[in-house]
Amino acid sequence: MVSIENLKVSYGEHNVLKCVNLTIPSSSIHGLVGLNGSGKTTLLNTLYGLKEKQAGSISYNSLPIAKSKIAYLESTNYFYPYITGKEYLKMFQTQNTGFEIDKWNELFELPLNKLVEDYSTGMKKKIALMGVICLNREILILDEPFNGVDLDTVQKIKSLLVKLRDCNKTIIITSHILESLLSICDQLSYLNNGVIQFSKERKDFSSVEHEIFSVNQERLDNQIQLLIGKGK
Repeated sequence: MVSIENLKVSYGEHNVLKCVNLTIPSSSIHGLVGLNGSGKTTLLNTLYGLKEKQAGSISYNSLPIAKSKIAYLESTNYFYPYITGKEYLKMFQTQNTGFEIDKWNELFELPLNKLVEDYSTGMKKKIALMGVICLNREILILDEPFNGVDLDTVQKIKSLLVKLRDCNKTIIITSHILESLLSICDQLSYLNNGVIQFSKERKDFSSVEHEIFSVNQERLDNQIQLLIGKGK
């Protein structure tokens, strides 16, 4: 179980995470949603140790969380220049010699002998995800894994994540596409203004969209109506 208690994170004078409390069960897929600037990526970076916290604690199975337990797919991925897809994956394979690159590539169908810098956005996302999976860590943190990939690949990733969960992986995932999370997550948390505003179990997902958007919908409708009226 991942336990986050009273977590506070700042950038200078700006408090991004004000007091985050969250419990994520082991062997589950936990979705994290929020508007741009709500602190989702900051929370993921802090979990992985890329960002220092000002207060609070993060534990995994009652011990301080260790980076060695986590594989992190960032929303934007970096690749060395002049490296082929196969060379990229072999760097990860040194930590998991049982990972069969060619077998896994039957799922993602990438031109592994070509330079990664010549890949499309979706292809780069797929090879980065393969690298994360190759590490075989207990916790997977995936920041926007569906960005830039086609519908077929979205379905493949969804099916893969469910199977990984069934193999006792704990998965924390963000997406701007709410429906993609509702279809696979066991729990969903809404991060708003630096705090977890609510968390829902799958059985309560039917109310998620309403709770996120209903507060702002009337104001949004009025604003759009004014704009349309001015344009006539």
